[in-house]
Parts: sequence; C-alpha cells; structure tokens
Amino acid sequence: MTASTLTRGGGEAPALEARNLTLSWDGGVRIVVKDISLHVESGEVVCLVGKSGCGKTTILHALSGLTTPLEGKVLLHGQDVTGTPGRVSYMLQKDLLLPSKRIIDNVCLPLVIGGMRPAAAREKAAPLFERFGLEGTERQWPSQLSGGMRQRAAFLRTYLMGNDVALLDEPFSALDAITRTDLRSWYCQMAAELGMASVVITHDVDEAVTMANRIYVLEGNPRGGVPSVVAGEVEVPREEALAAADVDDFALTAEYVDCKRKVLELLG
Repeated sequence: MTASTLTRGGGEAPALEARNLTLSWDGGVRIVVKDISLHVESGEVVCLVGKSGCGKTTILHALSGLTTPLEGKVLLHGQDVTGTPGRVSYMLQKDLLLPSKRIIDNVCLPLVIGGMRPAAAREKAAPLFERFGLEGTERQWPSQLSGGMRQRAAFLRTYLMGNDVALLDEPFSALDAITRTDLRSWYCQMAAELGMASVVITHDVDEAVTMANRIYVLEGNPRGGVPSVVAGEVEVPREEALAAADVDDFALTAEYVDCKRKVLELLG
C-alpha cells in the first residue's frame, strides 16, 4: 500500500472523502457551503439531509468533479480528484432513459460512450439484468416499464459506468410510497453486495434513517447569505436494521426512533 492510499490516521482511505470543502455560486461571489467534510466507505450508504436550497446538489457537483471548490479537496481512495469529472458515477433524480432506445441499449450507453462496440456492450450487460431485477426487459422500450423498473435500469446504467462510488440525487422521489420502500431496500442490499459506496441526497428523514450508515445534516441559508455547514453527523445502527425482518420492523425499534429524533433536532 502506497502512502497516497493511507488516511492521515494511518488506516485505509475511505472510498470517497471531502475535506473542508467551501463551495460557491456566482464564481465565488456567494458562498454556498463552508468547510464541509464527509466520508463514505466501500459498501456504505451516506445520506445528505437539509432544507431546500441549502446546497446539497452543489456538494454532489463538487464530489463528482463537475465543479471545483474554492477551498478543500475531494479524495477517491486517497487520491486527489478535486475538479476531475468522470471518476465517480452520478445519477440524477429522473431516470433519463432515452425513449428511442431499448432498455439493453439504454443501460449500455456508458460502455458505448467509453468506446466499446454495441454488441460487446450488450454482451457484458445482459448477465446483470437478472441480478438487478430486470430479467425479460432487455428488448422493451422505456415506456413499457413501470417507474420502479425504469429506476432499476437507471441504477444498472450507473453501475456500468465502472466506478465503485455512486452519487444519487433524490433517486426515489418520483416513485410511489410502496415502490420507493421496496426499491431503496433493494438498492442498499445491492450496494453492499457490490461494495459500492453511495452518497444519497434526500429530503425524507425516514428514508435517510432507513438507508444510511451515516447521515450528515446540513444547516444554513445560502440564498439569505448564510453558508451551509454540517450541523451534525448521525450514525445509524445498521446491525439492528439488518437484523429486522423488514424495513417496517426496523422503523418500530427504539434505535430507529432515536436516530430520527437526532436528525430532526439538528434540522431545527
């Protein structure tokens, strides 16, 4: 192991880490978030929770390399990737499936854009359809799929980008409550099995407590001139969550209620 893959404390570096990020709108005129740090390990889900307009998506833009922070660094497995796009996968709120392409060709887009021939891309993607709950949809059009199935296809496309870190901006918000519950449980299981590190934006505190290993709560009002900061960090007892028979069982535990209370108190 090289020195660059070690944390300052001497252990293995997190899959993704933000160190003291200060970000702005308007080219530095208005500070959005100030001195924010977070980390996510392989197989973990970390949620960002905060009021609308507090800069959550701006943080994802910095983590993805789409924007360069005024101060601070973004580290991927200990390597400085600040301002370097294409190193992590980024999934937006909408599935963005192309209506003119069949599902197999939609999910293969990252491979084809990367230079792989379409036939080879389909061959690589096809065995993953069963694992992602999409078996039998390969030749269907996006309009033929339910919202949940479309989102699964979008997750598979994100996975095929070839990165082990995924940034998800409210990926379940457009789904009905039952589908949302099923899909976020499925996603957490898949992310753990695949060893993917995930940073998820959500406005839903229950969703954050259900999914996350750790929740970062933001406070501030950038539009009112108050940059957002991390108000607190809440650890979720995943052992209790995984031991529960299902999500609803975990939601009835004292541990769940305690985590939710801590998040709500931090949100004010």
